[in-house]
Amino acid sequence: MQYLRQRGPIIAGTAALFLVTLVANELLFPHSEYVPGANWIYLPAGMRLLCTLLFGEAGAVGMLCAAWVSCVFLYFPDDPVRSLFYGTISALAPYLIYLFATGVLGLRTSLSNLTAKRLLLLILLYSIASPALHQIWLAMHGEAAGAGRRFVVMVVGDLTGSLIVIYTIKLALWLMVTVAPLRRRLSE
Repeated sequence: MQYLRQRGPIIAGTAALFLVTLVANELLFPHSEYVPGANWIYLPAGMRLLCTLLFGEAGAVGMLCAAWVSCVFLYFPDDPVRSLFYGTISALAPYLIYLFATGVLGLRTSLSNLTAKRLLLLILLYSIASPALHQIWLAMHGEAAGAGRRFVVMVVGDLTGSLIVIYTIKLALWLMVTVAPLRRRLSE
């Protein structure tokens, strides 16, 4: 209970951010879907990675909740098994990258040593890991046909979505830190 009290707002917030990003993706890129669950541009991938890097386990739990909701109600409403596993894989992939980053690369949980090079590496690794896990699960369930094409589409979609989300947020933060104080000084 203590866990939910302490991390509940983070879990709910990350789930909400993911779902908002999912809606934005549907509005901005309505024709980017190759097959359900595989888009040429997928903004929610960036939010998954970002929230997991920022909030660790709590971010991953929020992503898990949101992924289950999106899979059950949007992608696979008639297939609860696929919804359960797709949602789980969707949250597991960025968390595995987070564990790799903290364990192998020595990334601090404060992200104080996250460089641009490391961030790009993590985006690339995540953009490969998530589609790979999805395709492995599909192949294990007899859906190997078209796996190569789905994998490529998902890698491209996760990569472009992650780059768009993370660098849009980075630009917004830069503008807030750099431009806003400059405007205040000029207006004085």
